[in-house]
Amino acid sequence: MSAVPAEQLTVQDLSESELLARIFPRLNRSPGILLGPGDDAALIAAPDGRTLISIDTQTQDQDFRLEWSNGYRTTGFDVGWKAAAQNLSDINAMGGSATSLVVSLTMPPSTPVEWVEAFADGLTAAIIGLGAPDCSVAGGDLGRGRELAVTVAVVGTLGGMAPVLRSGATPGDVVAVAGTLGRAGAGWALLESNVPLDSLTPELRGLVDNQCRPQPPLEAGPLAAQGGATAMLDISDGLLRDGSRLAAASHVILDFDPGALKIHALPLEPAAALLGRDAMPWVLGGGEDHGLLATFPAGIQLPRGFTAIGSVQAVVEPPGSGVRIAGQAADTVGWDHFAD
Repeated sequence: MSAVPAEQLTVQDLSESELLARIFPRLNRSPGILLGPGDDAALIAAPDGRTLISIDTQTQDQDFRLEWSNGYRTTGFDVGWKAAAQNLSDINAMGGSATSLVVSLTMPPSTPVEWVEAFADGLTAAIIGLGAPDCSVAGGDLGRGRELAVTVAVVGTLGGMAPVLRSGATPGDVVAVAGTLGRAGAGWALLESNVPLDSLTPELRGLVDNQCRPQPPLEAGPLAAQGGATAMLDISDGLLRDGSRLAAASHVILDFDPGALKIHALPLEPAAALLGRDAMPWVLGGGEDHGLLATFPAGIQLPRGFTAIGSVQAVVEPPGSGVRIAGQAADTVGWDHFAD
């Protein structure tokens, strides 16, 4: 091992084996991992007989910046937390529970070893802190590249339940959300602003935290499946954009109640006032809160954590399925990976 002081070590000062030896002890081990990191492939239990699987990528300067305009410095812990959170949320959106993650980390040789250790800590902290005790990192890959990039594949179980799809909403259903709307979008706006980080109140700093370390409501997905949800998805690209995807899959219209949406906008008003912005576009188009948008049959009690924000209506005239606000067409704002 290099004689370079520990606080100055970069990944090029260590062999791959030495770097992995620093990562593995920081990862939790769940019972579903029959054979974890160390072999060519992991062995994962699938007692349900079916497996949910999804994959997501974060790339430096596309999905996060190492240094933001307001002075915030993204840590390895932040990137690890977010990588876990957004993947756990995808399994949650199907009504399932995550059982394992496989992680690929690409990084420049100059990346500090402390950053990589913090990344591993962030993965574990999110898994435990967000409430996925049966999940852990089963393995992965380390690679060299010009910029940081993280790809995570997640595996999950339905626990004997049927998956909740995007395509099951029917006219008359109630539209509901779990988790927050717009907080991560407001946090992104603060990060991109010239308002110094150290001048933010704890309330505003909390919005930054929602962007850097999302809080998906992992309890809500299985509860929705058990409670009769007819359709559901993860809100990662904004309420209107993701709502339009659910509407298209179900061939219906989602009509949102402006009064219910205003409730989600109120906590964002201090940030909007500071930046000279309107809070409602964050609610409608700000992604990465990783809450859930779901539909339920009318008349049933919504599962814990869900609140009603609208109704499902039949398509009776062109232009077909889509989203509305109080019956009026809404622009489908939100995040697009190739347009934004």
